Amino acid sequence: MDIESDIDIRNVTEDELSAWGLAMDVGFLRVPDYTKEIRAQWGDYLREVVDIDRTQGAFDGAAIVGTFRSWPGEIALPGGASVPMSAVTNVTVSATHRRRGLLTRMMRADLDASAARGEAMAILIAAEYNIYGRFGFGPATDYSLYRVDLAHARLTDAELAHKEPGGRIELVSPETMTELGPDIHEEFRRRTPGAITRRWMWWPFYTAVRQRPGGKAVDHRFYAVYRDPAGVPTGYLAYRIDEQWDDFVPKATLHADQLIANSRAAEAALWEYATQVDYVVRIHAGERPGDDLLPQRFTNPRAVTWDSARDFVWVRLLDVPAVLGARTYAVSGRLVLEVEDAMGYAAGRYVLEGGPEGASCARTDEPAELVLGVDALGSLSLGGGSAVRLAEAGAINELIPGAVARAEVMFRTARAPWCPDWF
Repeated sequence: MDIESDIDIRNVTEDELSAWGLAMDVGFLRVPDYTKEIRAQWGDYLREVVDIDRTQGAFDGAAIVGTFRSWPGEIALPGGASVPMSAVTNVTVSATHRRRGLLTRMMRADLDASAARGEAMAILIAAEYNIYGRFGFGPATDYSLYRVDLAHARLTDAELAHKEPGGRIELVSPETMTELGPDIHEEFRRRTPGAITRRWMWWPFYTAVRQRPGGKAVDHRFYAVYRDPAGVPTGYLAYRIDEQWDDFVPKATLHADQLIANSRAAEAALWEYATQVDYVVRIHAGERPGDDLLPQRFTNPRAVTWDSARDFVWVRLLDVPAVLGARTYAVSGRLVLEVEDAMGYAAGRYVLEGGPEGASCARTDEPAELVLGVDALGSLSLGGGSAVRLAEAGAINELIPGAVARAEVMFRTARAPWCPDWF
């Protein structure tokens, strides 16, 4: 008997949203709260935040044993252009129904719909590394965690020289941050490869103006906003303080959850502010870009400790010409790529001609110079992946000598792509 035949994969209805939310909790190993009050809250919350036509459930009879949804937005590419993307999230399969192909069926349905809508790529954050490569996703951005020991380092004079006369920092309420934040972030997103759209509900839930039902309360934070000499908000620092005293000696830690800046002046001023908060002797700098310059901002880079680095956003191309033709490239060049895609969306041969001023990409019958999987192409697409390293790992096959080296200098960007948002 077909073990999948008794499981129905379909979009949920509004009446099923509260049950879907509880099933998601089960899938993520969180003990759900089945009280009538929480079920009602889940339903009300999800009616606001999900797109019902992009929200799937796996149904075993009336029981929801798998969840999957996506939401639409834009992602920035090298050079400043953006393309439409689908952000995949809330993917679970209950422990009782693993290894039955439910994720594959939900993923296929969602990618089919995304491709039909003209979304150029899908993205996700992989809870487990080994799951999503088989669906054509490849890691495209990463992040690093840093700690700064302020007893042994201060900001360099070169860093402080970026400050501008008349700029100022003000602490604002969560409500005010919710009003000012979207414009600051959108300017940042447009110029930062890998950064994605924030939907309307992101800010009120991030600032704890609103709380998600049945879950852990969001930590309350301070919000420091930088205004340029004209009074325009151009950056912010969201942080909290772990207060600690040792025999009346303060040893507090500042946890910088996010520092987003749209100018060097804003960035310098916000980092200086973080180093000068009373009682603070160390900074946990949160999730920074994989190649962040934080150590170089301080007089003693050894006092800036690199905690760890992790892959973050994974990319799955659905429309190769739309993505590769929209971005710019570090040097001018031409490549013929054979893209392998078991799911079919991106499979084919493409000629890419691009440089610092723009690019074009189209299907071709020319002989291929490189053969690579769509997951490897996803890793290269935002500028952070290395064609040389992927070739060494066997993910790229070079058919014409020199093609890998050409891809390396074309695709790589001087700074790594960065997405500061969990989704």
